[in-house]
Amino acid sequence: MSTANKLSGKAVIAGIGHTAFGKHPGRGTVSLNVEAIRKALADAGVEKSQVDGLLVKAPTSKFEMMYAQKLAEALGMVPRIGGVYDHGGASNISMISYATMAIEAGQCDIAIVALADNPATGTRQAYEKSYGDDGSGLYGWFGTPAGYAMIARRHMGEFGTTSDQLGAIAVACRKHGAANPHAQLRKPLTLQQYRESRLIAAPLRRDDCCLVSDGAAAVVIMSAQRAKELGVAKPIPILGFGQGQTSWDVALRADLTSTAASVSAQTAFAMAGLTPGDIDVAQIYDCFTIAALMTLEAYGFCAKGQGGHFVADGRIEIGGALPVNTAGGLLSETGMPGLQLVIEGVRQMRGDAVSQVRGAAKCAISNQGGIMHTHSTLILGN
Repeated sequence: MSTANKLSGKAVIAGIGHTAFGKHPGRGTVSLNVEAIRKALADAGVEKSQVDGLLVKAPTSKFEMMYAQKLAEALGMVPRIGGVYDHGGASNISMISYATMAIEAGQCDIAIVALADNPATGTRQAYEKSYGDDGSGLYGWFGTPAGYAMIARRHMGEFGTTSDQLGAIAVACRKHGAANPHAQLRKPLTLQQYRESRLIAAPLRRDDCCLVSDGAAAVVIMSAQRAKELGVAKPIPILGFGQGQTSWDVALRADLTSTAASVSAQTAFAMAGLTPGDIDVAQIYDCFTIAALMTLEAYGFCAKGQGGHFVADGRIEIGGALPVNTAGGLLSETGMPGLQLVIEGVRQMRGDAVSQVRGAAKCAISNQGGIMHTHSTLILGN
């Protein structure tokens, strides 16, 4: 048995917390992070003095040096290990995996993983910039949607994927978000309304694109043994995790319809000793609908090129074959990059989600960064 397999189930997510999602005018990322962390500690029943690991995603909108130390000072904590990590939206699950390994190695006892950002009321410059070092901005490649639009167009050309099939993902996420009292956008979406939404970067429409959101989220990680000693009420075992990274920018990739999500998922499933068929519910990074569709393919829930057929006819809605993004995902709950998906996965495994999938015992969660540059996978279960 590999070292990774030996880690399966040895660490747990003991607590979860988040701010309201949407707009927080006048609040910075440190303030938002502190609120989410306090809620996660209260949920776990842990005092901040017991925490000795602090891993934080770099705020995308405004990067700051020594940010983790600034946050630790605001919290009144002195962690043994920690720092700021940047894999884009894949950072969160990557940090959870690092925390798990650090705990197993005896480098820390209890760790917090957190993120906060405020692009809705702060600055969106990081998302609006020109891409590429080859003058791509001269040809209209401004902002993140353009890169995903190129990928979506190639997927359509190679496999016959349709706009309506992308729309089925938006419809499912918006349906789930409408039932979530914490969601930023609580408006269900029909396929006809999707068709009528304006184009952002063809073929992607407004409802193919995630929300822009202020907010923060945090989780508390510890060993299963420590959770037992502390009497944590509902610890959720971490069964598997993995990463995959692409070194090439979009314009330089030989294949736009392949993603490092496949490597990430294979690593996580092997560690957990599970297959896609064992998964009851999935929280899939949906910064854009094409990203969610390609991740479902890469994870092995369907064959490459068959994602459009897989998501049709309500298959990814609650009550379908594989419920996806049961709190609304980035398209409806919050555009925050990824940790909210982990929190919803924990709630599904606890059995106390707002839109609970009956009998759910295994959950796969994806995080993605850049324009399909980085990917991390987490598998939770009971």
